[in-house]
Amino acid sequence: MRPPRNFFVQSSQRNAVMLSRVADSLYWMSRYLERADHTARLVDVELQLWLDQAPEAGAGRWRFLLEALHAASESGVQVNPNSLVNKLVFSRKNASSIVSCIASARENLRHVREQCSSEMWQQLNRLYLEAVNTRPDESWILNSHQFLNAVGDGAHLFQGITDSTMSHGEGWQYIQLGRYVERTETLAALIALQFQRLPHPPDEAVEGAEYLEWIGLLRACMAFEAYCKVYTAEIRPLRVAEFLLLNPEFPHSVRFAIDRMNGALHVIGDLTERRAKLPTRLAGRLRAQLSFSQIEEIMAQGAHAYLQKLRAECVEIHAAIQQIYFDYVIDEEIAS
Repeated sequence: MRPPRNFFVQSSQRNAVMLSRVADSLYWMSRYLERADHTARLVDVELQLWLDQAPEAGAGRWRFLLEALHAASESGVQVNPNSLVNKLVFSRKNASSIVSCIASARENLRHVREQCSSEMWQQLNRLYLEAVNTRPDESWILNSHQFLNAVGDGAHLFQGITDSTMSHGEGWQYIQLGRYVERTETLAALIALQFQRLPHPPDEAVEGAEYLEWIGLLRACMAFEAYCKVYTAEIRPLRVAEFLLLNPEFPHSVRFAIDRMNGALHVIGDLTERRAKLPTRLAGRLRAQLSFSQIEEIMAQGAHAYLQKLRAECVEIHAAIQQIYFDYVIDEEIAS
């Protein structure tokens, strides 16, 4: 018996919806895991700096951390490191806490387990169980480095397992895309905030307590040793900006992240036949902007303003990805 005329259209609609949901889950799984890793590094660095700073300076650093992670804080309220760490690490009320992000990454992967390898699921599940079984008692903050370091190691191990056990097709590209969209946005926010506080010309070497803060920035970006190999241990904000913004080879530079984001979008565009659509054009424009920029030009217009504009463009790219690949109108795609 011949199927009804609209059978194949309905079947195509179901397949398209399924694929868009799979892509959405893989993309957000990757973003949440990258966010957990980023937050863990920042909290770890701040806790280490806190031990070497006066109480007044330490309170300022905690406010800096909250702003860098977009975690709202009440003005005029005394900073309490223990409660802030609980909010940023363990609180389920905070959707961007480390535990919440790992739980969200696991939940997104659970929805598409058939798309991933069993090794990927096992690793993310191990990380989730370690996170939810850790209790924030009074002594935890003194031994926090081990847990925060384990979060980063677990995220990196998941990335390595993913690259080694998953076919590098469309699903893998969405994982790369989520990672580098998140990395671009978080790096830009962190670096912009650091340069907003700069009290002197950026080509001057920093010393004393300020030196520790710039080391903190580099360590939060996993960049201190790599920076020293290029520029030595003398820290000048201009060199830090050049390294973290424009270096094409360092994985936690903005330039590197945008290059990978652009590459993933081109592959996804070829696979889905939507290459000429908005996300690829926006990412390509941003990549060209970074590729041909000079650090002196960026600093002349203001690093903070430049990075805020870059963040806005990254948000625009995410919105375009959501529109074109996750929320697109099925009927239009079938008719085209």
